[in-house]
Amino acid sequence: MNYIDEALLNATEWCCRRFQLLTGRTNVWLAFQLTNLSIIVYFVWALMYFWTQDFSTRVFVGLFCTGVFYALTQTIFKVPVEEYETQAYRRVAKGFRNPRRVRDTPLRMSFLTLTVLLPPPTVFVYLTRRSSVVLLSYLLIVLTTLLLYLLACDPLPPCAGKVKEWLRGLAPARLAASESPTPE
Repeated sequence: MNYIDEALLNATEWCCRRFQLLTGRTNVWLAFQLTNLSIIVYFVWALMYFWTQDFSTRVFVGLFCTGVFYALTQTIFKVPVEEYETQAYRRVAKGFRNPRRVRDTPLRMSFLTLTVLLPPPTVFVYLTRRSSVVLLSYLLIVLTTLLLYLLACDPLPPCAGKVKEWLRGLAPARLAASESPTPE
């Protein structure tokens, strides 16, 4: 299982580095965006569950979601993504590998196992009960798995990104074309 995890981690890092060369955005930025998506999916899941329950359960779910949202504002949303990227750049510049690469291995393997083994039961429960909460739960597991792999990668040094450079190259050409006199 360690070989599979290592291979997936190397493939994820390769993809993240290609993404960074194209866009200038790191795996840290990508993980931050994926975290935001996971939070949205979580609250949609809670809202769907909220509407199908009795009043006391609604109150509990509402209070729990309020607590989760408060905790998010005090942790994840408090520090800008640029600060996380700067820390990653400093670590890589010093020659250190990402400590999550080794530390999170058991957690990554657990979520990878869930991602691989849960589709049949998820589909079965969805088809028999028509419960979209089950699908959202599985989606949260997949998003968490992706997030764990993204966070274990090391970024390249900062770069502008080929797409940004290409778009900047188009702007002067477009500006020159609009300023040139049109023949009448």
